[in-house]
Amino acid sequence: MKKNVCVRHLFFKGAIKVIGFALVGLFQLPEVELVSSALAQTASQNTKANKAPQIKPKNVAQNNKQAGLKVNGSSLSQSSKSMSLNPELFKRIEGVYSSEGSSNLDYRVQRGCLRRSYNEENLPSNLGLDDRNFNDFFRSQTKGFFDRMRGDCIPYALALGSRNRFESLSIMNGPIQDAKTEIWTFTPSAAGSFLIQQDYLKDESKRFTEIQLPLKDVLYDPKKVGDKLPVELVWELNSVIKQIYPEETNALENTNSIVRLIVDFGDKERWAQIWAAEIIDPTSGEVFSSAFWVERNDIPGGFYTASGESIERTFWTNPLSYRRISRGVGSVRASSKKAAPSKNGAPVAAPKQRYRTHMGIDYSAPIGTPIFSVATGKVVHLGYSGAFGNLIILEHPGNYRTYYAHLSNYNVELEVGNEVRRGLEIGYVGSTGRSTGPHLHFELRKDGIYVDPYASKTQLDLWNMRDSDSGLLTREILLLGTPLVN
Repeated sequence: MKKNVCVRHLFFKGAIKVIGFALVGLFQLPEVELVSSALAQTASQNTKANKAPQIKPKNVAQNNKQAGLKVNGSSLSQSSKSMSLNPELFKRIEGVYSSEGSSNLDYRVQRGCLRRSYNEENLPSNLGLDDRNFNDFFRSQTKGFFDRMRGDCIPYALALGSRNRFESLSIMNGPIQDAKTEIWTFTPSAAGSFLIQQDYLKDESKRFTEIQLPLKDVLYDPKKVGDKLPVELVWELNSVIKQIYPEETNALENTNSIVRLIVDFGDKERWAQIWAAEIIDPTSGEVFSSAFWVERNDIPGGFYTASGESIERTFWTNPLSYRRISRGVGSVRASSKKAAPSKNGAPVAAPKQRYRTHMGIDYSAPIGTPIFSVATGKVVHLGYSGAFGNLIILEHPGNYRTYYAHLSNYNVELEVGNEVRRGLEIGYVGSTGRSTGPHLHFELRKDGIYVDPYASKTQLDLWNMRDSDSGLLTREILLLGTPLVN
């Protein structure tokens, strides 16, 4: 292993308790032992082995080579050029889709390490929370927590919504990450009370691995990063780092700055996933910027910065490395017929020009340019479809679909019914169907309605923190991020 790459395992296990306002209970942390160096070395050696199952079949045992693909057994008997799919997949519904009401647009996170004092149970008030019911609840529940404090300050991550509405608060029992680390997360409940989720690091789980990579390799040398991560995670990591890279800090890549990752390499039933990414100065320990993954069941998960800013919109609008956007949403000419000259030389009125609506984004790129899935989903169409030419349609949780049209070819291992992970190479730029040149025609639809991902008024639950997800982010900021010290 190269000297500039460090791999070790981060262990944690979560326990959840729903506690009413009148219920008082104390959380007892069982005795645990630190992981041995021998175990850490063994787990480190298994990193490449964890990447070995490049394809993860669900119902059919099959040896394949492409990462980020799960095979649906029933699809193996179907033709990959099948056109016997629901015609609703190709129905275009024009309209403007906006879900502003379901998205917390004012969401933000405050993070710090509050110096310890004699009135630690008043921490919410010291952070500016004026909710008396929550302050009383916090005071009644945390007496045992503060008895296990270590260090000189209390790490916290506080999330606030519109009009400073309380969304979530996570606290940690000191700026130390080891087997005795506890993280408590408080969130409002639908019943008007509050919930507590208690997490702590321990040596029972080997799910997460910490990896440190030189920043310049992540930005400019994906081959070196590919030795440590599955191919789809390399694409995802590069996208994350480019979005959180602090532009005001000049030429960080020319320093010894590192990218610290917390990675789940997955298994046959679980996708590999980057859960935390930080750009760090290894000398001073300063964290320049960071991003954390929030997993959601009903819609695709997403990355958020430590301040609560979503960086997901960029993922959903970058299915390939393109030269330029050649055409966006709008009206285009449906024909280019010219007026035929009259036989007697008299002027003839030009035919009335017809227009059609262009629903989608056209990315100009050379034929053969790889195209990636913008989000984890299921292949519901793969084949030729009229004006679309060679077309792939992916279905994503939350009634979202993405369309990739005019392709020259497909990933040879792709079949209708396959589940694909974000970052999988699914096809290649072409000029099939009704196309005037090589490009990718890309569409994003929600409930059958086309969504313009570049419109400033478009607000989707994919790209904004929902109230129910807030505690996940503040917890992971403390659980997986580098601890702050006062």
